[in-house]
Amino acid sequence: MSGDRIRGAFAGLAVGDAAGWPAARHRAALHAPWSRRLHRELDAFAEDHQITTLPVPFALNQPVAPLRIGPSDDAEWLAWTALTIDRPRAAAFKELGPVRARISVATALDNLAKGVEPPASGHDNPHHFDDAAAVRAVAFGVLGRDPTQDAQVTNAYDGVLGAQAMAAAIAEAVASGSVAGAVEAALAVLPEDTAIGHNARLALAVTRTAGDPFGAVPALDGALLDHVYSYGVGAAQTVPVALALAEASGGEVGRAVPAAACLAALADSAPALAGALAGACGGYDTIPEGWLASARTLAGCCLPDLAGQDLIELVEGIA
Repeated sequence: MSGDRIRGAFAGLAVGDAAGWPAARHRAALHAPWSRRLHRELDAFAEDHQITTLPVPFALNQPVAPLRIGPSDDAEWLAWTALTIDRPRAAAFKELGPVRARISVATALDNLAKGVEPPASGHDNPHHFDDAAAVRAVAFGVLGRDPTQDAQVTNAYDGVLGAQAMAAAIAEAVASGSVAGAVEAALAVLPEDTAIGHNARLALAVTRTAGDPFGAVPALDGALLDHVYSYGVGAAQTVPVALALAEASGGEVGRAVPAAACLAALADSAPALAGALAGACGGYDTIPEGWLASARTLAGCCLPDLAGQDLIELVEGIA
């Protein structure tokens, strides 16, 4: 069963990644720059003329395949981590060519190029708090490994704690299939006096009161999101939401991911993290069949060398 749950963790993350609205924006990077420029112009036109019809990513005379439902950045970084997991972590990052990445990763790559090694590469970083390492930690979790050295390349403080919590939760889910056990494993590495530790316990209290993942969405928004900052990838918000919705869904991808996707401000990664946790609990065979074909193939929108690779075939060696 553990092999099935390993596949479930990877597929669940890809499904959640694909379900969040930012996936189409990420995948639109495969189109010519003029199409994204025109998107920005249309958005400005709507603002200037008080138009409520807002533009969505579009292809015009370009191939439409990149805009079909599919995984984007999170699945690609998970795949890259799985492929390089036995390499010294800073060395693996140094070998990367041109990539699209979160601010923490982009800054860490600049730091490494300047000779700034981890943990300073992740600490001296304006987005040390984001969840880039938490996404990568899924690969460490399925193998029962410690993600700390990987996380310290790009993150610090809550960013590293988020990775440790995700790895611990995924490891327990793969071993036992218990979502309650996975949540407890995550809480065990999240001190209560940290932002992420406080938020994790608050998010769980909110969803336990609501009793239903979709029903908990407004309360989670009110409790965890202040809508002040311009980016919604803080590990102190996305990881707690993922834990809470995975538990509230009973470890069902088909319930956890849609609820997480409704929190638009966190949709870049919370659905992916929730999907990974739920998928690890239920296993590959419990993921909605209609999503599997769409979620397996990587687009290469962030890591071009991965274009066309099948995420599940990639993970077979691990599983």
